[in-house]
Amino acid sequence: QVQLVESGGGLVQAGGSRRLSCAASGRTFSNYAIAMGWFRQAPGKGQEFVAAIAWNGYGIVYGDSAKGRFTISRDNAKNTVYLQMNSLKPEDTAVYYCAADLSSRIPVTGAASYDYWGQGTQVTVSS
Repeated sequence: QVQLVESGGGLVQAGGSRRLSCAASGRTFSNYAIAMGWFRQAPGKGQEFVAAIAWNGYGIVYGDSAKGRFTISRDNAKNTVYLQMNSLKPEDTAVYYCAADLSSRIPVTGAASYDYWGQGTQVTVSS
């Protein structure tokens, strides 16, 4: 079992930055090849892949909306994955979810590959 808790959401003005954190418990990152991902869901829209990172931090994939503006990272000693979001736009408004993929060493973009999900944290970008 893995429990994921996101934090760092809130209200931010367009052009601003926000860092999301996802704290994992139940398994130690360093002992397991757990790939982690971030997804988001805006009101009235489907789930969208944002970014994913391999268990060792060296493999990273970004969704089109995140490229050049967002950075995913992880600290296995703290069992935490981060999403640094810069140059935020109103269209980035969404609930952001982190997810853990226990069966893959490399980052994947498909939500179906992920085994555990957090409850989500709301990010609202005002214009």
